[in-house]
Amino acid sequence: MNLLRHGRIIESMKTSYLSCVLLAFALVFSGCRHAAAPAQLQGNSVSFPVRGSVVSTDPAAGEVMLDAEAIPGFMDAMAMPYKLAQPDVISELHPGDRITGVIRATKDDGGFHDAKLDQIVIVQQAKPDYKPAIQYHVPQIGEALPDFKLTNQSGKSIHLAQFHGRVVLLTFIYTRCPLADFCPRMSENFAQIDHALATDPKLYAKTHLLSISFDPAYDTPAVLRSYGGAYTGKYTNEKFDHWDFAAPAKDDLPAITQYFDVGVTPGEKGTFNHSLSTMIVGKDGKVVGWYPMKDWQPQDMLQAVKDAAAK
Repeated sequence: MNLLRHGRIIESMKTSYLSCVLLAFALVFSGCRHAAAPAQLQGNSVSFPVRGSVVSTDPAAGEVMLDAEAIPGFMDAMAMPYKLAQPDVISELHPGDRITGVIRATKDDGGFHDAKLDQIVIVQQAKPDYKPAIQYHVPQIGEALPDFKLTNQSGKSIHLAQFHGRVVLLTFIYTRCPLADFCPRMSENFAQIDHALATDPKLYAKTHLLSISFDPAYDTPAVLRSYGGAYTGKYTNEKFDHWDFAAPAKDDLPAITQYFDVGVTPGEKGTFNHSLSTMIVGKDGKVVGWYPMKDWQPQDMLQAVKDAAAK
């Protein structure tokens, strides 16, 4: 099956079910307030993030009646049936479940056709019926961040507590990510924010950026240095004074991904299926904002960082 409960996908794989997903896309604090363009797939195919509640299921038809929030660029808020891209997950869905997911459709001059619901994430069960093997933490505003340890692009050991006194903007990536709308998008957004912060030396000194890889086996310090230098635009001249690219030790990886609600499962040819997680940490080391989706805008995040730095 390919169903994610509380940040985890149950996939139709020979391996055991782990938490992960190409995460549904929406801004955590504003739902669909920002009308972002859909992610382009192959040909005329498009995808849209969706949030809503399961009204009913029809196993015979492989359909779910979903009372969905507005989907910018696709439709207004309404209840309608959707075919499941992977019908075998229907047994995991129940009326009243709150879900996120991705609507995949084909677009032509006549509009959208063959819409299907995929990458389903159960964010709240109507009737909890199981105890997950792995407990994923949902970060809360105001909670103190654990002092996780990482190794950065220079091979140096760093830990989150060392940034106390600065506002930290952190996210999760892996350097081999082939999907432009996931890790590359996060890194490009961070690059824009880094450049904007650099225009104000006082603000620059009060902030720090951190990109954490969940692929420590491949993302060695040398790989992270090359990747990071490319995104800052300084390449081999980058000193990484304001933006670290780091990875945890293999043994520490589960605790970090579970705390930040990052689901990761192996994909094909060295890739991963994964969710996203971006966070603003205040000067006191406490969570200021958490964005588990991808459709936050750099200008909005920049303003949130500025506001946190002004406190």
